[in-house]
Parts: sequence; structure tokens; C-alpha cells
Amino acid sequence: MPNHERETLIRPATREDVPALGRLGALMVTTHHAFDPKRFIAAGPHTEAGYGSFLGSQVDEPNIIVLVAVTANQVIGYTYAGLEGMDYMSLRGPAGVLYDIVVDPAHRRGGVGRALLDATVASLEARGAPMVVLSTAERNEGAQRLFASAGFRRTMIEMTRDL
Repeated sequence: MPNHERETLIRPATREDVPALGRLGALMVTTHHAFDPKRFIAAGPHTEAGYGSFLGSQVDEPNIIVLVAVTANQVIGYTYAGLEGMDYMSLRGPAGVLYDIVVDPAHRRGGVGRALLDATVASLEARGAPMVVLSTAERNEGAQRLFASAGFRRTMIEMTRDL
């Protein structure tokens, strides 16, 4: 596999990236739904536009970080993260929270995800985050390997009961 990290630029997302963010966000929704359709929502006809619009609305928020990975002028991945204060529901103090990390399947396993993750963690740390937390789907073993290799450890397990 080629090493895409050497030829990939990681930069803050802009409003011009919204269509690509929407496409990748819809891919993430579809992937999670395939992992567990009872737990995760399905993508619909408006998911791509809706997700893109939402992420576009976040790019200028002061406590939010949206980064994109770009190769040959094409957005091939993104991260969405934020700085949060004390969270009594999660029993945690202030932290950086990684909400999304997505890489186009054609560009996986070449270092793009790790480059995005490292840049996001560095951005959160530079903004004063004392730790970074994230959630990952139980069946997303590739992502779990990436996170573990970057120093993340398991701290919570979500459980679902269908009613």
C-alpha cells in the first residue's frame, strides 16, 4: 500500500469542503449502520447534505476543530472534535472529545487516519485539553487498533437494550 501520509496535507476545514464532509459523514453513518442496524441510524436521501451542512456550521466555532486530509486537491478524510468542560453524565473533567474520524476507504491503511488523529490530538492539546476521549463502535476493530496504537486506552463500554 502506498504511504499516503507523505502526500497528504492536513488542514482546517473550510466551507468549501462541505460537500466532501457530507459525503464522508454519510459514509460514516452507513458504515455504523452496517455494524449494528438496531443501534445506529441509517443514511437517508438527505444525510449527505445534512451532515455536510452541520459540519460546515462547526468550522468557525471557537471550541471546535474540524480538520481535513487532502490529497491531489481531494478531501479524503476528516476529523471533528471539540473542547468540553466538566461532564457529570460522563463522570469526567474537562477534555478534548473526538466525535468523528473518517477516511475514504480507497485511502485507508496508508497513514492518513493516523495523521488526522495526531493532528487533532495536537490541536486539542494546544488549546489546553488535559486529555482526549472518544467512542468507537464495538465492531470497528480497525479504528480500535488505530486508537490503541496512538496511546488511547479503553475506559467505557456502551451497552444497548432494544425495547
